[in-house]
Amino acid sequence: MKKLSGIFIKNDLEIGILREANTIVSRILDKIEEKVAPGTATMELEELANDLCGHYGVKPAFKGYQGFPYTLCCSVNEVIVHGFPSIEKLVEGDILSIDMGVLHKGFFGDSARTFPVGKVSDEARRLMDATRQALYKGIEQALPGNNLYDISAAIEEHARANECSIIRRFVGHGIGASLHEKPELPNFVPKGAKRIVLKKGMVLAIEPMLSLGSDQVVIMPDRWTARTRDNSLSAHYEHTVAITKDGPEILSTSN
Repeated sequence: MKKLSGIFIKNDLEIGILREANTIVSRILDKIEEKVAPGTATMELEELANDLCGHYGVKPAFKGYQGFPYTLCCSVNEVIVHGFPSIEKLVEGDILSIDMGVLHKGFFGDSARTFPVGKVSDEARRLMDATRQALYKGIEQALPGNNLYDISAAIEEHARANECSIIRRFVGHGIGASLHEKPELPNFVPKGAKRIVLKKGMVLAIEPMLSLGSDQVVIMPDRWTARTRDNSLSAHYEHTVAITKDGPEILSTSN
């Protein structure tokens, strides 16, 4: 692994381990998705995730990270990110964002998905679809030679076209032997941003968070849970993506 302008460039072996780590995250999220239903408590999903980490022989990445107490971030409805699992049961019409990471052979996997709980409203479905599509619009721009902020621009354009607000407080990031590495990757183009050329071997966690209302964030008394100021619905999708000579490779898939 070498460093270029503060950004770690991974070799093929390291990307192979990152692929393994992220595949495990994806498989765990697949199992969690099967359990998301009205009447399920998010603490049950936390317990499942811990059991599956044991099964795969990986360490939960978030538990203990800067004091975060759980394996999963479970964010319901207006909660954007960093929600705590609880014994409160999900109800029909909720949307649930789950962010999950693991440490495997010294490298991190990180991915997030938003799940419908039973039948959800048309507006909730619109938000989920727009956020997921914004992620893939961003991934399409993760090409060697492109500007990092081409990813940001694609996400921002899709969000605005779908009348969704971009949560600007939270951003994507590089990932590798550390959970959060340079560069930061906002879901909008910052004013005065200097060009950062994407290179083969960079690995990025791309993660748009959108809402149906305000882009303003309130941090709850637990110092972690972040919700929209106006209690509007929020969704979150994330993939870990390697930049290869042939274009982006999504590492956080189950196949």
